[in-house]
Amino acid sequence: MKTATPEATKGVLYGLCAYTIWGCFPLYFALFTGVPSYEVLIHRVIWSCVFLAIVVTVLKRWRPIKAALARPKKLGFVLGCAVFIAVNWGVYIYAVETRHVLQASLGYFLTPLVNVGLGMLVLRETISRLQIVAVALATIAILYQFFLLGLVPWITLVLAFSFGTYGLLRKQVELDGLSGLFVETLLLLPVSLLAIAWLGSAGQSHFSGSTTIMLLLVSSGIVTAIPLLFFAGAARRLRLATVGFLMYINPTLQFFIALLVFDEPMSGEKLLSFAMIWVALGLYSWSAWAGRERFA
Repeated sequence: MKTATPEATKGVLYGLCAYTIWGCFPLYFALFTGVPSYEVLIHRVIWSCVFLAIVVTVLKRWRPIKAALARPKKLGFVLGCAVFIAVNWGVYIYAVETRHVLQASLGYFLTPLVNVGLGMLVLRETISRLQIVAVALATIAILYQFFLLGLVPWITLVLAFSFGTYGLLRKQVELDGLSGLFVETLLLLPVSLLAIAWLGSAGQSHFSGSTTIMLLLVSSGIVTAIPLLFFAGAARRLRLATVGFLMYINPTLQFFIALLVFDEPMSGEKLLSFAMIWVALGLYSWSAWAGRERFA
């Protein structure tokens, strides 16, 4: 029996830190009382760009970034990534503000299955029969909410497909996670600065409203970057399968925060749709685990 190496143990700890922080994001974004989600998003882009620039400088990682910016014609996929990650961030912040964290958690539970479906449809990847069953079951769960509950879980769908599409486009980008996210936020920076200037001129900015809100908005950049750095440390040290299993910590924590902290209602019908997603994830995870030797 193989024992875990120190690097693997460190990787697991980094992964646990990353996904735990992401899982606790509802508690953080719930603090922005009275600040519209779009304004939080604007500041998140600006301060993420600032903090990431500092991190890149400290780590001396400017070379790949300069190389990417020197070829603007090849930044199309990066711009696509920037748009989809902005949509994902904005809808997620809105979900927390409006106390739809259950829908948000379901979106991130659904994301791996969306990745499988997009890989099959767009990249023509071959998947196992069990993975096809998993995607079909997840689709039935969403249709169940739509037809029987009379509810279009748009937050779930937008989060899952925006992050899934982000991952699909990210595969076409050669930049590592840190450099990629910095370039993405850099591309969004001009629009964000124009938006924040417009809010200020219209008297709708909350940045100078109180010291607490100002510090929270500035801290959004740090809160965005820190789990990414932990994740990068985990991804370098662990197998993809291990990182994939750790990923479920994030939506699981969000699910329990929604129920126990925000006291969101959970009907029997909603629980059934969640259960169908969990079964689908179980099938997908088992299939990925069983087939790991073929991709080693």
